[in-house]
Amino acid sequence: MLVYKFGGTSVGSVVNMNHVKEIINTPGKKIVVLSAMSGTTNNLVEISELLKAKQLSSATAQIQQLHLNYNTIVKDLIQVKALRLEVNTYINSVFSELVESVNQPYSVLLHNTILSKGELLSTFMFSALLQQEGLNVALLSALDFMRIDRTNEPDNFYIKQNLERLMNETAATDIYVTQGFICLDAEGDITNLQRGGSDYTATIIGAAIGADEVQIWTDIDGFHNNDPRYVNDTRALSNLSYDEAAELAYFGAKILHPQTVMPVRSVDIPLRLKNTMAPDAHGTLITNKTYGEGIKAIAAKDGITAIKIKSVRMLLAHGFLKRVFEIFERYETAIDMITTSEIAVSLTVDNTLHLTAITEELEQFATVEIDNYMSIVCLVGNHIIYHPDTPQLFQVLQDVNVRMIAYGGSNNNISLLVNTSDKLETLQKLQRYVFDDTAILA
Repeated sequence: MLVYKFGGTSVGSVVNMNHVKEIINTPGKKIVVLSAMSGTTNNLVEISELLKAKQLSSATAQIQQLHLNYNTIVKDLIQVKALRLEVNTYINSVFSELVESVNQPYSVLLHNTILSKGELLSTFMFSALLQQEGLNVALLSALDFMRIDRTNEPDNFYIKQNLERLMNETAATDIYVTQGFICLDAEGDITNLQRGGSDYTATIIGAAIGADEVQIWTDIDGFHNNDPRYVNDTRALSNLSYDEAAELAYFGAKILHPQTVMPVRSVDIPLRLKNTMAPDAHGTLITNKTYGEGIKAIAAKDGITAIKIKSVRMLLAHGFLKRVFEIFERYETAIDMITTSEIAVSLTVDNTLHLTAITEELEQFATVEIDNYMSIVCLVGNHIIYHPDTPQLFQVLQDVNVRMIAYGGSNNNISLLVNTSDKLETLQKLQRYVFDDTAILA
């Protein structure tokens, strides 16, 4: 069995939904995981923020406009009268619930409930489209099987047991459709896997059912060797290892949610990235195999804050690093990069929610310097640190102000910290000297 996941752009219009229908209309059983239609989650976030700010009339107006948009989509998407009535009835019920939320006390649960509506709408509409085409389809609610535990990790036993039960109840089905992103928490309340979490949903499901392959379909033909938003002439990578893909996703490659690789890596299920607009293209196949050595791809992660922590003593005293890490752990703030010198430690974070409190505690035994507007540029490849061409990179970047280098912590990753204002130049220089065969290192 295959698991397909389609993102918001892939189901963002009537034309695109019909295109997705053609892609999945193949022999064999499959599970199709859908995101909300492109733009819907942003609209729902705005509605939630308006409710939080008690701008109730603005929230109501936005709900009404979104409702009108969906009515128009259904009119074009569903031609069978009985099905259209069924879909319109469902959509009206969803938007009635949103209107009712205007008068409810604002809470995190209300926010999460509002956000869940996007995936519920897209999957109901898409299932109706498949029914209209005579396909054997069943709509499974992710809220009936997808749950996280008290540590916000997938409750894999619960997911496997309930998903298998639901599928057994409709065993004759060829195509199961369900929602990405949304789930229940340990208390049974609606929550979600955060932005981009539909990818994660797909691989959690793939691992639960022992899928033959999980396919993530988006609007680009796989991982590229650099960020095509900033660099020209990038190319798709045909193969990556799980470790390489995980590094790229974590350090900024937007095509994949950072946690996506973990569920399938543990059970050795292939993960393939495909382009909805070019379905015949190979895409990027991610497995436990490694191909070649040296730098394969470059990614960049913005929104980084650098923190330099200098010991008040001449030398780093015993227990100094332990105290530093304990503070970050206590505030649940992850560290991306770290380097040490004789009297100081420099590190980076991408979450500054508790930075003021962290700084206050650090300053009890150290001096602290903070730099904002930084970016991590990550170079990824199998055995990258051992490749003979790798040291030449630093010649390429001699005119770039590289603030930190993480080299040797992983065989597959070299990370550079630069000012965000230098990111574009850094990516372009690396593209030219790493991937342009005609370039000559100075």
